[in-house]
Amino acid sequence: MSVSELESELSADELAGLELIRETGGIHQSDFWKELDVSSRKGSRIAEALQESGLIQRENTVYDGHNTYYLEPAPRDLDFSLLMAGDMLSPFIGEEEIDPQSDAFSQWLMNLAYEEY
Repeated sequence: MSVSELESELSADELAGLELIRETGGIHQSDFWKELDVSSRKGSRIAEALQESGLIQRENTVYDGHNTYYLEPAPRDLDFSLLMAGDMLSPFIGEEEIDPQSDAFSQWLMNLAYEEY
């Protein structure tokens, strides 16, 4: 199931929680439920549901002297096929400046043009 399909099945509270975790890049569960303005019990259930769906990672940690969890976004499945032309990676990757007249760019474009779909 894709990330967008998983997200479409989430409740409004779960979507708000996921958005908070993504915006912050990671948050302690003890702050998570406070930011969402829900009870700690409900915040824990939201975090568990997001973890079970694979949308976040949840790890034990100690924060302000208390045991809690650290919630962070799960790495998303990335599709690199758009950067490929045959077996050649786009010359734009890893280069600060690309010369559109370069042989590497021309070859990549030719591979892209002749690729069969």
